[in-house]
Amino acid sequence: MAQSFNNYAFISTIRKYVNSSILLVASTLLALVVANMDATRELYKHLWTLPVQLSLGGFNIFTHAGHPMTLGAFINDFLMAIFFLSVGLEIKREVLCGELSSVKKALLPVIGACGGMIVPVIVFFFLCGLTLSDPIAERGMAIPMATDIAFSLGVLSMFSKRVPIGLKVFLAALAVADDLGGILVIAIKYTDHLNTTYLLYALLCVAILAVGNLRQVRATIFYMGIGLALWYFMQGSGIHSTIAGVLLAFCVPANLSNGTKFYIERIRHNIGLFPVIEVTREERNKPAVLSDDQISLLKSIESASDHLISPLQNLEDQLKSPINYIIIPLFAFANAGVDFSNMGIESLVSGVGLSVFMGLLVGKFVGVFTFSWVSIRTGLVQMPGNANWAAFAGVCMLCGIGFTVSTFMADISYSPVGHIDYLNDAKLGILCGTVASALMGSLMLNHSLPKKGDFPA
Repeated sequence: MAQSFNNYAFISTIRKYVNSSILLVASTLLALVVANMDATRELYKHLWTLPVQLSLGGFNIFTHAGHPMTLGAFINDFLMAIFFLSVGLEIKREVLCGELSSVKKALLPVIGACGGMIVPVIVFFFLCGLTLSDPIAERGMAIPMATDIAFSLGVLSMFSKRVPIGLKVFLAALAVADDLGGILVIAIKYTDHLNTTYLLYALLCVAILAVGNLRQVRATIFYMGIGLALWYFMQGSGIHSTIAGVLLAFCVPANLSNGTKFYIERIRHNIGLFPVIEVTREERNKPAVLSDDQISLLKSIESASDHLISPLQNLEDQLKSPINYIIIPLFAFANAGVDFSNMGIESLVSGVGLSVFMGLLVGKFVGVFTFSWVSIRTGLVQMPGNANWAAFAGVCMLCGIGFTVSTFMADISYSPVGHIDYLNDAKLGILCGTVASALMGSLMLNHSLPKKGDFPA
């Protein structure tokens, strides 16, 4: 029963990512069309330079180096901090009670993720140095490290029951581990200078959040309010502001003050106090007048139900729709608009474009598959249940689908140094590498998976 419930919860998560991936594809295609039409090209570029302000007197919270944020910076620095808050909550949940909660569960996807981060960096560094000797270009070596969980699970879902649940879990857990690696890279690699005053204020915010966690503060407004202050100080500290979202996530309580059993028993007891009344079909829609005691019981049940969901899961659930249906599509529309008018085929056969493309298509597959193969062959871990090597290789190929975090990495690699040509080449490499990995992975899975699977959907 418990296993069936866990499978159902996991399938619900996959469906969430599938819906998100559809919007992501639509937003990307729209951005490419708008950015390459003569009538809308300049308007598209100008849109992201518009200033964004939220002022109280002379204080504007959305500032960047003392100037109002542009709309593009607002999306990439503020809205993506909310995205990384969701990622942090997911990582924390998986570490505490999910697919990364034990060494046995986490070892294979973590080993695969390590290979999927190390080898693409090597591929990028080698090709970039071979075709383009420029230290600025090498800033983007982390771009092909990421696996887009929404896109990759969206492609895998096309095979439905033909895919063993073990392979779905492996891909999802690997993508989560990838995100954690990406977060560490952002915090370490993309910090050029530190403002100690702002950093101390940021650490004070983290301390307040940690005390709130220890004191079992459950109010979402407390964490989001202090989190907003943390984001502001992190923005001025020199550490990329999206890290504030991750730090906030790790401070949100994941436990229940009185334990699960206490609240379940309370709900059962209160429900049992309601009288059993036979209601006919005709009487079903008639309004009922509740007594004060019954209203009190219902409020007690509602309160117990609220407390039965941890603050971590509650916040993760509240963020799900805004992120999947607003933030990620908006991010894709703002960042995927590559202008092809000044680009030639050389953008994909040399330099940054080639390095990113090969890093995703070849580096991710080779890294994930070889690291996993060695760990399985040596007996360190086991192959996912009901899977064969051919199907496992197909899933490893899907790991090269790296859109959201890869595009974000490209932006923070090249935008601060003003190399728009490198940024466009990187985005082209991301788009082509993602599409090629999706097509290759789909062909491999279609060939290797049973034509009529009987695995859980």
